[in-house]
Amino acid sequence: KSGYMESKIPNKERPLILVAEDDESNFKLIKAIINNRCDVLWARNGQEMLNLYEQHGEQADVLLMDLKMPLMDGLEATHIIRQSSPDIPIIVQTAYAFYEDQQQAMVAGATEVLVKPITLMALRNSLKKYVPGLTW
Repeated sequence: KSGYMESKIPNKERPLILVAEDDESNFKLIKAIINNRCDVLWARNGQEMLNLYEQHGEQADVLLMDLKMPLMDGLEATHIIRQSSPDIPIIVQTAYAFYEDQQQAMVAGATEVLVKPITLMALRNSLKKYVPGLTW
């Protein structure tokens, strides 16, 4: 379900996070970590993320972008979004801990890189940097 969210309309009182993740179990882990503190919209690949960003980018507080996805990877999607939106925080998540992968993500425009498996503390600490008032 692309763009899946519990409530179909983001609540303006809550932060909105757009998540690009092709693996459903990884997405469920991210949702569990965020623990209903934010609204979340889900894209399964980079192209879906571009579509979500086009529809909801004005309201989005943070983008959480997987690197390796079908159709369009996270590097390309990050690069495209960064060209039109220099200030939106883009947290890239990758299973590849190699320095080169992290550097490629930063060159593409990532604000920060988290290495999978994503831990509760790492994701929450990262989100708190970019979403004012977010607490756990």
